[in-house]
Amino acid sequence: MPTASPFHKYSRQRRPNPLTRAWLGLLALSAGSALLTLIQAPSTAIAGGIVFLALIKTRIILKYYLDLADSPSWMRGFTMVLTGFSAVIFALYLV
Repeated sequence: MPTASPFHKYSRQRRPNPLTRAWLGLLALSAGSALLTLIQAPSTAIAGGIVFLALIKTRIILKYYLDLADSPSWMRGFTMVLTGFSAVIFALYLV
């Protein structure tokens, strides 16, 4: 007959909370942006990659830190505005 472990609450795997996962994601995307500057590629491709990663980072911040995950219409609106803003920034870079 198996006996219950006295350390039951410590023995199961727990996932990090969403804010911790968001922070780790932001950290990884920041490292990706830094690594993009080290590769030998055309500067327009590097700039486009950095702007794209920044757009992903803004979505993570909006979703997890500003709690827009439960409001898809606001999330969609902010995403459209930020995508347009990112496109303008990239177009200004190309000029």
